[in-house]
Amino acid sequence: MRFEFKPSFDRSVKSLSPSVKQEVKELCLHLVDVLSREKDLSGGLGLKNVRKNFWEIRKGLKLRVLFRWKADNIDFILAGTHDDIKKYLRT
Repeated sequence: MRFEFKPSFDRSVKSLSPSVKQEVKELCLHLVDVLSREKDLSGGLGLKNVRKNFWEIRKGLKLRVLFRWKADNIDFILAGTHDDIKKYLRT
């Protein structure tokens, strides 16, 4: 499986506080482990298909990471809130 962080993801993470950046990093690493079948999705995390090839993983109610999953390719697109994800998908 191939994982790529898109420029839009890097831009979305840049403005976050250091503690939230760390949470995003841990969330992405956990997703990689889950998709590689090395771990199960742990409690408090949610994985949801939001549109055709677009998925989100969330931690709690505020922090979400949007990614595109096609075959063996995972492209991390955006880190943010529920509203940030909705706004991105509208464009």
